[in-house]
Amino acid sequence: MSIAVVPGSFDPVTLGHLDVVRRAAALFDEVVVAVATNVAKSPLIPAAERVALVSEAVADLPHVRAAEVPGLLVEFCREVGATAVVKGLRSGGDYDAELPMAWMNRHLGVETVFLPADPAVAHIASSLVKDVARHGGPIDDLVPARVAEVVRDRLRAAREERRP
Repeated sequence: MSIAVVPGSFDPVTLGHLDVVRRAAALFDEVVVAVATNVAKSPLIPAAERVALVSEAVADLPHVRAAEVPGLLVEFCREVGATAVVKGLRSGGDYDAELPMAWMNRHLGVETVFLPADPAVAHIASSLVKDVARHGGPIDDLVPARVAEVVRDRLRAAREERRP
């Protein structure tokens, strides 16, 4: 049985992420969407809630599940029996950023498979989704409906927290 991990912070999960997950599911027997926390960033959505949102978004895909990554991705891959990490690439910049990580993952025992983004969703990035939403723009065609609600609610709560 072939198992792959699709890692990311998924803050929030986007239609671009889900495209990669769906395509990975067609290539591997099982896919684990690995929700990680980037220590260099302050997440809008807590990790446990991101796992729940991803789980809801992939509920229609058999043999796909979401889980939180507690530490090193390669260790997580070993724990779930994954032989590959699947990463989506939107541009050459993504490739440049992902290649050193792929080399390190290979050095540590896990191969990386790159999937080029579908042009229909290649413009979608979590940071841009949050930026558009922060300024009141529409995000409903960039993320699942439930995710759009959560993003708007979190941003509204953050604005209210900052009010004197």
